[in-house]
Amino acid sequence: MLLYLSNIIQEFIAFLFSLVGLTAEYVPFVSMFVKAVIIILVIMMCVAYLTWWERKIHGLVARRKGPNVVGPLGLLQPIFDGVKLLLKEMIFPANSNKFIFLLAPVITFLVALLGWVIIPVEQGVVFANLNVGVLYLMAISSLAVYGIIMAGWASNSQYSFLGSIRSASQMISYEIAMGVVIVCVVLLTGSLNLTNIVLAQQDMWYIIKLFPMAILFFIIIVAETNRHPFDLPEAESDIVSGYHTEYSGFIFALFFLAEYANMILMSSFFTILFLGGWLPLFDIAPFNLIPSFFWFVLKVIICLTLMIQLRSILPRYRYDQLMRLGWRVFIPVSLLFFVFLAVILRLIDYIPSSY
Repeated sequence: MLLYLSNIIQEFIAFLFSLVGLTAEYVPFVSMFVKAVIIILVIMMCVAYLTWWERKIHGLVARRKGPNVVGPLGLLQPIFDGVKLLLKEMIFPANSNKFIFLLAPVITFLVALLGWVIIPVEQGVVFANLNVGVLYLMAISSLAVYGIIMAGWASNSQYSFLGSIRSASQMISYEIAMGVVIVCVVLLTGSLNLTNIVLAQQDMWYIIKLFPMAILFFIIIVAETNRHPFDLPEAESDIVSGYHTEYSGFIFALFFLAEYANMILMSSFFTILFLGGWLPLFDIAPFNLIPSFFWFVLKVIICLTLMIQLRSILPRYRYDQLMRLGWRVFIPVSLLFFVFLAVILRLIDYIPSSY
């Protein structure tokens, strides 16, 4: 369905070019630009209503109603919240580096969007089907540290700088274990292409084959996105509000949007690596009659719901506990499982299929 819509967009642009007498060689470039704009708008809409979904879940856990005033079921609340943030005044701290202060949230927001370039939401529906998509996504996710460090340093605030240092240490610590888990998936697939990883799970999802690593990876993406119970960079009781303490108005909204966009991105990455991406639950009727895009969205929503529920039911970690979990538990466990998996695959002389 999405592939069909993509072809319609390209044909419509070619038709407009023919009307105004322009050459067709620019059609692919304009088509890519239009698709990029559509992707950004869709992500922003998903981010807005993820905040609504989060507040509804917290309300259900606490036996409250959540957003229910602005619009039916509170569905207009995210739109009014966005307008409020756009209209608020932006305040710059005294003696801050204003250029870097403004640049930091822009970098963080752009990095959150760049990861979506290689996410296949359906077979053939991907902006760029890179053969090294896994490496690209890991590299892009690592760049988010720079925006956070720049925000803490440019704010000229000890609380903000402490929050940025915490966040950088946390992300570096958990990225090592994340890389080892991803290598386990690559061992079974024999490819760094995300579409090939999904197709390799047609017989069985990797959440079954690599169950311990799937649980480990889910915890890691919660820590990578600075979500509860690992939201130490913005622990109010310790450092007021972390690296974005001095931010307000629209530039604060960029950090806010980046955090939720990263949640959706990492949930999509988990879905591709371990839940079979767009593949149906069972390859029989009526499951295989449902559009494959629906399965991808459903799996991402389930992952996001689990991440949100952790905030309602778990207490926050202390920072020393957080670092100990990353360096003394996750890294050794992931390395041991990687060696175990490599030995087993060598003993059975397993050769990954090429898709």
